[in-house]
Amino acid sequence: MSRRDERIVTVGMTGASGAHYGLRLVECLVQADYQVYLMLTKAARIVVGSETDCALPGRTVEQTRYLSGLYKARDGQLRVFGDEEWTSPVASGSGAPHSMVVCPCSMATLSAIATGASENLLERAADVVIKERGRLVIVPRETPFSSIHLENMLKLSRLGAVILPANPGFYNKPVQVEELVDFIVSRVLDQLGIDNALMSRWGREG
Repeated sequence: MSRRDERIVTVGMTGASGAHYGLRLVECLVQADYQVYLMLTKAARIVVGSETDCALPGRTVEQTRYLSGLYKARDGQLRVFGDEEWTSPVASGSGAPHSMVVCPCSMATLSAIATGASENLLERAADVVIKERGRLVIVPRETPFSSIHLENMLKLSRLGAVILPANPGFYNKPVQVEELVDFIVSRVLDQLGIDNALMSRWGREG
C-alpha cells in the first residue's frame, strides 16, 4: 500500500464541543468506501459521551469494533488508535495517509499543531501531514477567538492547512440540527475532493 494512498483519511477528534461533526465525518467517509484512521483524545471521549448517544468503550480495540458496527464498516476499514500508539501508520511519514482532518479541533490542539509539539499521536499525525506536504483540514470549534487563536490559525494556513471553522450557513433553510452538522461535513468532504450530496449547492436547484 502506498503511503500516499488517497483512499485513506486520518481523522482526529479533540475535546472541543462538536462531537457530532467528527462522528458524522467518520460515518460519511466509511459510506464513501474510504479507510479511516481515527484518533480520539481523552477529552474527546468525554465530549462524545456528554454530547451524543454513543457509548464508547474504554479500549481502542473495542472502540474500533463498536464504531465499525455502528457505521457498518467493512472488516479493517475503520481503525482507532490510542494517544501513545506510536507504531501506528500515522506516526511516520513513510506510512501516514496524505489527508487528515481534525474535527472538532480545540484551541489547545490547534496551538500544539502550530508549534509542532507532537505530545500525543494526534498532534504527531498532524505534524507528519504538514512535513510531508499533505492535506490538513482543521475544524476549530471555539468562540470568540482570541488573538492567540487567530495567530495560530494564520500560522497553520500559511503552512498550507485549510482552516474550516464550524460555522454552518443558513441559506439552505435548515430545520434540524443534523442539517447544520451536514453543512460543515460537506465542506470538509469538498476539501478532501470527495463527492457528496449532504447539502444543496449555492445557485443550484435541488
